[in-house]
Amino acid sequence: MADKTYENVVIEREGEVTFLYLNRPEKRNAMSPGLHYDMQDALLTLDTDAQTKVLVLGGKGEAWCAGQDIRLYFHGQEGDAAARRKSNNTSHNWRHELLTHFSKPTIAMVQGYCFGGAFTQLSACDFAVAADEAIFGLSEVNWGILPGGIVSWNLTDMLMPRHAMYYAVTGEPFNGKRAVEIGLVNESVPRAQLKEKTLELAGKLLKLNPAVVRYTKEAIRAVRRMGHEEARDYLAVKQDAMHKADKEIGEKVGMKEFLDAKSYRPGLGPYKRPA
Repeated sequence: MADKTYENVVIEREGEVTFLYLNRPEKRNAMSPGLHYDMQDALLTLDTDAQTKVLVLGGKGEAWCAGQDIRLYFHGQEGDAAARRKSNNTSHNWRHELLTHFSKPTIAMVQGYCFGGAFTQLSACDFAVAADEAIFGLSEVNWGILPGGIVSWNLTDMLMPRHAMYYAVTGEPFNGKRAVEIGLVNESVPRAQLKEKTLELAGKLLKLNPAVVRYTKEAIRAVRRMGHEEARDYLAVKQDAMHKADKEIGEKVGMKEFLDAKSYRPGLGPYKRPA
């Protein structure tokens, strides 16, 4: 069955890895209301898509995403409160709800510009791989506004306070290598190797028990905002829930392979999953 076609996003597949691209290259993939609606629909569809085991968020053309489309998202909706509210809610929903809580691992594959509001979907992805040549920036300070949406919150969630403060207040752009140094992305490679490196990471994730991956990434996101006692109780319940959801019964299989068959070392790789 062919994937649904959209005006502002494109779905491409490589086996169990699904690439979801922002597709407004002539506008450096700046986010319009239409793009927000398309992203929301695509993510809702792919979250329950059996073929999609890893989701990669990319951008067509020479930019990943240049933030919100100022003309269409802001000025284009002046005087229409209902339209503005609808696009605001959708912008928030696909990034802070659907992408953040996507049931499969998500990877941001960043080339070219990543500016302003694009930091929100960057933060929402579980992993990020960037081109060395990518350009990240928070230019809002240059024209008299705060970082777009709740990007200030995203920054402090991802970065050490000193780094967040420096780049938000100065507006100074930085490249993929610097993004790795400050912890914004996991890896940076030359642009020509970007997709290959992203697929390499996706391949590692595909070898792992999908239920364990899902519950682990959910736990990591949740406990960051908890105190010690709350986190301990939450993780105990989460572990029980994961065991019930794990159709592979991974813990028992892994223990048997390690203790009885002595066929693998858990510190060096995953157990042999059933075909």
